[in-house]
Amino acid sequence: MQKIIFWGNAYAQKLSKSVKTVSGLMLVLAMIFCPLHSAVAAEGGGSAYLGGNEDFMCGALPGPGFYSIVYAFYYTADELMDDNGNKIPVDFDLDVTGTTFRFIYVSDMKLFGADVGWHALIPVVNSQVDIDQTGVDASTTGLGDIEVSALILGWHLNKNFHITSGVDVWLPVGKYDVDDAASIGRNYWTMAPITALTYLSNSGFEFSAKLQYLINFENSDTDYTTGNEFICDYLVGQHIGNWMFGLNGMLYLQDTDDELSGNDISNSKGKAFSIGPALQYNYKNMFFNAKVQFDTNVENRPKGQKFWFKFMYAF
Repeated sequence: MQKIIFWGNAYAQKLSKSVKTVSGLMLVLAMIFCPLHSAVAAEGGGSAYLGGNEDFMCGALPGPGFYSIVYAFYYTADELMDDNGNKIPVDFDLDVTGTTFRFIYVSDMKLFGADVGWHALIPVVNSQVDIDQTGVDASTTGLGDIEVSALILGWHLNKNFHITSGVDVWLPVGKYDVDDAASIGRNYWTMAPITALTYLSNSGFEFSAKLQYLINFENSDTDYTTGNEFICDYLVGQHIGNWMFGLNGMLYLQDTDDELSGNDISNSKGKAFSIGPALQYNYKNMFFNAKVQFDTNVENRPKGQKFWFKFMYAF
């Protein structure tokens, strides 16, 4: 288990053969402590984006106006997988409850034939982790790193096919302490080019996917740089009146190894796939959305389940 080291601790900053086993146990200490932007690989087991956030019609930018979306989620895990996809023999429990407030504005301007918009996401998280072997029992609540995009472009190519694209940036403003196992913020900048696609047939069949490539910068307090990450949220579903039914989840692939003080850490790439049912009901100028996602094919990450509730209101 060469990848897994708790880099959220100031005195755990060098890799040696003598500490590989213990460091494998410590991954869990900082994982997922970012909003609905926190998956679990890379430094401290965390990432700027949780994965599986988006689903129905995610590639179709709405018409001009102001929109608010509330994402509420609960993530729980009691298995930690190594770089071969095998369970590490540790007793731990991880529970993360979060709410992210997303504000979207779509203007009546056009650019390259696309509608133009902006958005910001503000997360608040409570995280709890318990590791028997290390005596760790940590809990924290606070603001996570804020995600923004100054330019979102949405094309409605025809009534069936839609594309939305932009670049998101995560601002390292979340609660962070290098000596705190349950820090909420990541303490480094992340940017990601994003493209989301939606195909909706005349019969109501839908396929949607949001693809993004996260480019992570160095954490100045730990000299650690998380490897770049590809994350795809996907959905296959069916529309029946105001109801939408489907399967959704995410594919997570870490593209490059992590680095410590500019040196690559071998076998440090995370991998995961999740899947589960999704349901949405549209009512006038709002919708209600609920879904469950189960992790599978996991490497260098915890293996667990996510439970989501999402509410949108159009002003």
